[in-house]
Amino acid sequence: MLRLTLGLFALSLLTVHAAADDPNTLTSKESKAGFELLFNGKNLDGWKHSGNWVVEKGVMTREGRGGSLVYQTKKIPDNFELRFEWKVGSGSNSGIYYRPGQYEYQILDNSKHADGKNPRTSAASVYFCMAPSHDATNAPGEWNQGRIVCQGTVIQHWLNGEKVIDFDYTDKQWAWNVELLNNRGGNLAARGANLSLQDHGDPVWYRGIKLRKLGAEDKINHATVTPAEIPVDVLKAEKEKLDRILAARAKAAANKKK
Repeated sequence: MLRLTLGLFALSLLTVHAAADDPNTLTSKESKAGFELLFNGKNLDGWKHSGNWVVEKGVMTREGRGGSLVYQTKKIPDNFELRFEWKVGSGSNSGIYYRPGQYEYQILDNSKHADGKNPRTSAASVYFCMAPSHDATNAPGEWNQGRIVCQGTVIQHWLNGEKVIDFDYTDKQWAWNVELLNNRGGNLAARGANLSLQDHGDPVWYRGIKLRKLGAEDKINHATVTPAEIPVDVLKAEKEKLDRILAARAKAAANKKK
């Protein structure tokens, strides 16, 4: 009987340990904080796609082009914290859209993809708006821990436990960044989107997607993080890209009037 009891106790400890190691489960601390799982690790219930996303061994991944994977059960709250894990293949590009329009947490292999040359379009950036303070990514094929915190007019992006972006977009010092994104088609004041995982046709994997709504009483410890400096030649290439975007938009508007 003692041997049986010890055996059951050991099995229980293994079960608890396995659950703690599973990113697609909530820890007791996360549960108390109000997090909910958006991905159960088994299937894509609650998510919409075109047959190009699958679940493999508790991980979301894509196979063949077909568009984004969109969480349809509920929209993202105005104030929230989102936690997730991601990894990419060599040269891969993806992104997490959490508010309407061009409002993206960039997912990228900084070392191989062209967007990695510009901090403002590198991994963990607010794409084409705000650069992270530095490159905190792990190597392609290794898991990264991402985190997005938004409360009021403050946006924070975290990567592998480091806060790499923290800014209040109403602060005048970021007016140029706000306008840059606006010209691309993004509005930092926009709210009410469905979470969307971008499909660029590249190998990418997601798991451990957890969301909680933040209240006014929740402290996010806002303290501005200085974005990485962008080299002059990169700024020139960025301007040329924006000029192409604006030219294409003007041409489309003109054709529409015809």
